[in-house]
Amino acid sequence: MKLSTLLLLLILTAISAFAALNWNVFIMPTELSIGFATTRMPLGLVMLGLLVFVTALFLVFVVYLQTSALLEARRQSRELKASRELADQAEASRFSELRELIEAALLKLTNLHAESKSEEMARTEQLERNLRAAIEQSGNTLAAYIGELEDRLEKAKTSSAAG
Repeated sequence: MKLSTLLLLLILTAISAFAALNWNVFIMPTELSIGFATTRMPLGLVMLGLLVFVTALFLVFVVYLQTSALLEARRQSRELKASRELADQAEASRFSELRELIEAALLKLTNLHAESKSEEMARTEQLERNLRAAIEQSGNTLAAYIGELEDRLEKAKTSSAAG
């Protein structure tokens, strides 16, 4: 229990005990002026009634303040929840954008790799063709030299057999 609530209950208990101990005085009628007229009523009961009225008024005021604070807290809670949901949606949107960006980058890298691979294969095939052509040319040149050497050897044989 809060200290202020405990203090209020203690004061109300003290007033109730005071009224109970002095009940005879509280109910004794006296002349009271209400401004425009005079009446005969017990002053203690009038004062006690006013005290009860003011206490009830303060209780209503406290209930009103607590209710308005509770409603404000609920409103802020709803706003906070809406803000949180909006932030979650924005974060999900950023994640999906990031995923799309990564997928696009991966697709670009895959295409670049495939392009690079096809260029390398084309270069390799071109180098193979050039190498085969060079080998064939070297083979033809060698065959021509061997053929020339054979012709010379035959001419040298025929010239040595004729002479």
